This record gives sequence, C-alpha cells and structure tokens, in this order.
Amino acid sequence: MITLVAACGALMVAAVPAQAAPKDPVSALKATLVAGHGVRFTDTVTWSDGTDEEGARDSKGVFQFGKKGIAAFDISMTSGDEKERVISIGKTGYYSGGDVARVLPDGKTWYKGPGGAIPDSWAQFLNPAEPKTLAALIKNGKSKGNSITGSITVKELKAVSAWIAAAGIDKQHEGIKISYTLTLASTGLVSGARSSYTVTEDGDSNMVTVDSRYTGWGSKVSIKAPDPSTVTTKTR
Repeated sequence: MITLVAACGALMVAAVPAQAAPKDPVSALKATLVAGHGVRFTDTVTWSDGTDEEGARDSKGVFQFGKKGIAAFDISMTSGDEKERVISIGKTGYYSGGDVARVLPDGKTWYKGPGGAIPDSWAQFLNPAEPKTLAALIKNGKSKGNSITGSITVKELKAVSAWIAAAGIDKQHEGIKISYTLTLASTGLVSGARSSYTVTEDGDSNMVTVDSRYTGWGSKVSIKAPDPSTVTTKTR
C-alpha cells in the first residue's frame, strides 16, 4: 500500500506543471539598476469634483539609472494645448514650455533650476523605480495575485522617496493620503501603478487619479542636457 501511494503521488506531481515561486519585486528592481540603463513610462491624469471627471494631462518619460538609483529623467507633458518638458540630471533641472515659456528671455527655450524631484502635483507621486519606495508600498499594502493595494501618506513617502523629498512639499500637505494599486509583471517588476488622492482648497475637494504604465525595464537610456545656448537662469 505504501508503495502504491508513493507511486500515485509521483504520477500526480509529474502531471501538474511546476510553478515558479513569486519573484520579489524589490530584488527584481535592484537587478535592473545598472548605470546607463532605465525604464520608460506613461502617465494619464484625470481630475474629478465628485460629479464630473475629465482628463487633465498625458505624460511620457524615462528614468535613467545610476549606481545609486535614479540619476536622471526626461518627461514630456501635455495638458490640452499646453506642452511642457522637464529634463533632470542629478540635482539640476531644465524646464521648457507652459508657464516657463512665457517668462523666458528672447532666444532662450529652457530654464535651469533645481531638479531631481517630482515635477508637480499632476505627476505620479509613487516612484516604483526607487527600491526604498517600492519596499514601503509593499509593506503598506496587501498582495493579491499580481497586484498590491494599499495607501500611504505624503509624509511617509517623503521619508523614503528622493522623488518626493526633493520637491519641497509644504507640511500642510504631508497628511494627504494616496491610495494605490501596483500591478506586477511575471518578472516581479512593476508594470503599472494607479494612485488617487483628494486635494481640498478653499473648501472644495477634488480627486486626482494618475494611471502609470512602465515598459522596457533595464533597457539602455541616455539623457542629455539641452544645448547650453538655449538655456538661461534668468526670467523676464
């Protein structure tokens, strides 16, 4: 009888395809953090007052990795007819289009200033290309299948994310709670991030939702500063 049971057990194991153990997202991310490589992403931002919902912005960009994480990024943003672009290399940022274009001296198309941070409140607050940020999102969330759902405050993000910490967000906004869902690919890398938060100003509350998609993890990336002849540190 023991031999028969053992034999049946062996047949059952052979009949069921082996399933790989789930990959650890943070370890998978760290494996792609190679200087000169990066990841591409798109953001779709919607705005709602609780009654109406409308598209606020579409963005596409790329993060370039260095030895210690994100070394540079290049983001192009479109809001209606308005186009903006931000290139950040280290702690230096270059800004063009939008409101910036209206105050630049003649002949200049880029403003040089501080960089390294989330461009503004209509960008994706969550940065899954940062290992510490990704670890915090996993810790704060609950996993189900290939998704992780949870919430985190701006203050908690500032403690782990250079993307947020460098933005100089006022303390009065640190309590904003961001609800999120991360979608993981079979590799363990983040393929999508959806976040939403409510902003209250002058008694009116509005919900902002950012839906991001990530592709080409570990692909070669090269971000360069604009032509120096087009850059200025002055405004009109």
